[in-house]
Amino acid sequence: MKRIGILGLGKYLPEKVLTNAELEKMVDTSDEWILTRTGIKERRIAGQGQAASDLATKAARQALKEAGLKPTEVDMIIVATITGDMQFPATACFVQANLGAKNAFCFDISAACAGFIYGLVTAQQFITQGECNYALVIGSEVLSTVTDWQDRSTCVLFGDGAGAVVLGEVKSGGILSSYLGCDGTKTGLLNLPGGGSRNPTSQKTVEQRMHYIKMQGNELFKIAVMSMAEAAQIALKRAGLKCADVQWIIPHQANLRIIDAVAKRLGFVNAKVYVNIERYGNMSSASTAIALVEAVQEGLVKKGDIVLLDAFGAGLVWGAVIMEW
Repeated sequence: MKRIGILGLGKYLPEKVLTNAELEKMVDTSDEWILTRTGIKERRIAGQGQAASDLATKAARQALKEAGLKPTEVDMIIVATITGDMQFPATACFVQANLGAKNAFCFDISAACAGFIYGLVTAQQFITQGECNYALVIGSEVLSTVTDWQDRSTCVLFGDGAGAVVLGEVKSGGILSSYLGCDGTKTGLLNLPGGGSRNPTSQKTVEQRMHYIKMQGNELFKIAVMSMAEAAQIALKRAGLKCADVQWIIPHQANLRIIDAVAKRLGFVNAKVYVNIERYGNMSSASTAIALVEAVQEGLVKKGDIVLLDAFGAGLVWGAVIMEW
């Protein structure tokens, strides 16, 4: 079997910072309330006219530069997003055009907060089977465009950003195992109901604010913790590893209490948990990607370290990837 690993990483975060203090002026909330319940202090907001492909392109260019590859050498581009430029064509097509990656085939993955992990696993299969040599996997979101800024229970949670990696064959390490899961009976707990074929855009859907994220946070909490813990355990078992073998956990950054609960449930002894939620909030598919990029760029993840990526999101979907750096 080929070993497939990460050859380059990149990220992009919009310049505008939205702090909890600023949110206090927009809705009935407080910095203390937000920080205590979520762990978030601030988040980034895309500029006027900045779309998911714009953020994705900037992150992708960094990843390609680090990998030492030209855009024309990329065979495949996957963009994980729930806030794509348009319903169609795929946001990945816009990224291809921006980069000049004319030899790449392109598609999007809609797996919400687990999208980056779904993208990694998908790209791994294509490279392993010889369908391509190099793949760009990008998590990119402009959640500010689908956030209801009148809903104090959700508007404090989300931010914008993009993270990208280049995948290819490596001599050692790389992705060791993975696990993906879904429970489609719980789609009502977290969704964006308006604008699709179920509820096409109309005056009614606009008036009822159906084009914004709807979430039942209390019900999601327990499911998220259990699903992320289970995904990690199964992925570790498939890799022939135990919790004690992991050096770094890089979880989806949805809520600090969820992150702490997952780590506690798994009983990790030696592992460190990378957290950047206080700076960015929940960026859906971009969260795990950016957290991985930053953990590496900050010199925290060392060669030979066992890294666990773990995420959960709307669908409900979840997944974990074990890799040796």
